[in-house]
Amino acid sequence: MRQFQFEYETDEKFFKQLEQIKKWRNTAVAAGTIFTIYTESLDMSRVQAVITRIKYVLPDAAYMGCSTNGNIYNGELSKKKIVIICTIFEYSTTNYELLQYNLDAQSVEHVTTELTNEINSNPWVKAVVIHTTIRGMSMSDFCDKMQNVRSDVQMFGGGALSEDLNDDNAFVFSSKGAISDHSIVIALIGGEDFNVYTTYITGWKPLGRMLNVTKADGSTLYELDGKPAYETYFKYLGIKNDENFFRNSLEFPFIYEHNGIDILRAPSASLPDGALAMTSDIEEGARARMAYGDPQTILSSVRVEFDKIAIFRPEAIAMFSCAARKFFWAMDADNETYPFNSIAPTSGFYTAGEFLRTGKYLNQHNVTLVIAAMREGYAPADIYEYDPGMLEFNGQVSMIKRLANFIKAATEELEEANRKLEVSAKSDWLTGLYNRSEIQNRITDAIENTNQYYDKNGVFKPVSVIMMDIDDFKKVNDTYGHAEGDQVLKELAKLLKIITLENADTICAGRWGGEEFMMLLPDKSAEEASEIAEQIRVRFAEIGYSEAANQTISLGVTQSKPNENPDETCRRSDDALYTAKRNGKNRVVVL
Repeated sequence: MRQFQFEYETDEKFFKQLEQIKKWRNTAVAAGTIFTIYTESLDMSRVQAVITRIKYVLPDAAYMGCSTNGNIYNGELSKKKIVIICTIFEYSTTNYELLQYNLDAQSVEHVTTELTNEINSNPWVKAVVIHTTIRGMSMSDFCDKMQNVRSDVQMFGGGALSEDLNDDNAFVFSSKGAISDHSIVIALIGGEDFNVYTTYITGWKPLGRMLNVTKADGSTLYELDGKPAYETYFKYLGIKNDENFFRNSLEFPFIYEHNGIDILRAPSASLPDGALAMTSDIEEGARARMAYGDPQTILSSVRVEFDKIAIFRPEAIAMFSCAARKFFWAMDADNETYPFNSIAPTSGFYTAGEFLRTGKYLNQHNVTLVIAAMREGYAPADIYEYDPGMLEFNGQVSMIKRLANFIKAATEELEEANRKLEVSAKSDWLTGLYNRSEIQNRITDAIENTNQYYDKNGVFKPVSVIMMDIDDFKKVNDTYGHAEGDQVLKELAKLLKIITLENADTICAGRWGGEEFMMLLPDKSAEEASEIAEQIRVRFAEIGYSEAANQTISLGVTQSKPNENPDETCRRSDDALYTAKRNGKNRVVVL
């Protein structure tokens, strides 16, 4: 595989460059030629002029390309509007095929079915290169439907964009179709001697607290924590809901787990109602955080992937990098791309979204650098040597990392404090069991929910409760003091915790007040609950105290009735407990 890269300057110069490629092909082994054309300009006439020259000089060559937010030329951000990459395959076993489809929400089913069949019916296919228009369209359905592609096939690519981030116009094109603003171009490449290695780099780290996606529909994110999603950007970053929202929010995407990996997801627009239009679906119920770019983490990841790709020994490297990364690095966008050009010719473009298959899933990424390294034949056996200094970071934005670490630590402390407050609000201060309010809420929920359900035979599923009271507890306090009385209460609480663990996770207990306790037993009949109550009675009587010796407990058991008010169930358990007390204490009564 040989690759030639050109920055388009003038038609005359490009014509001469094409003639040189033609001469080289005539003196070397050339099994096939593909041109990839990336343009920041939306002037289609300029693209058409490039295509016309290619057709004239090399009529047998294929071509594909798209509009971009910047072009990667020999590993660097090109200063020219158009970059042309010519890839020549030298092995006769290497095959390729270009495809182009119109793509919108209605055509996804047809496109993915036809594309999957085409790939799976051609065992030589090893790589699927994607260039597509995506602004204003969710690609989630497309990605999901590509799961049936053979597991050995790599898929990667990017979404077309324009020089102006606020301009939704973008297009793709190929030798199989016209220049189009609603299409997808696919290059199938493979063969027994063709090899490909793919990876991705993020380097963006979570920032701030966890946010819950409380309302979403497809690619529209309506609410986070019950509030309009846009408010998160305004509250924490001061980003206004105006025509510059997309550009200003790019560097602060959301990060959440999807298909087993962390995915970054950036909004493409903020809507008038405060909802966010995303470039891919985000599921309702997902938990996400905002993220920020950490240069040191990014370059550490670059170094790791650099070493892996160096071992692979590619002959060409394709990169698909989010436009947000270009803005993040500002004047130093080459920091993460240029080192790879020392391994092999490196080219690519800055995208509206990146695609990469991980496992069986094709994922759409945002704010991510996707890398595809390609080679024909075996990798050379010699060791690749490089200058480690090329991946050093000068620390110019280390303050950002320190501030982010400060925010992270403060957020973790606040979340821990909130967790403790939540537990405290539900717990009894002395025993650690649920307090009365919480155990009462749980009994109410269990009974009201159960009243809606019957088992498969139409039999009502009961909820049972046990109310218990330590016998003659006032004497313990009066005779031995409140410290000893507290110890008796704690030992009963400890026993109830053990009993709940021994029986079922759904059983729970709480302190009802003073020396009274309540236990909730979902899906337990009164008979089953009475057996557990008897265990509590016997085992509590066996506990010895340093001063109060042994104590006893009385218990009242009842089960809910169909359509019964929870208060009525609790009242019957109280009646059962009163009966146990009146009949001699230290016993279990069922009503």
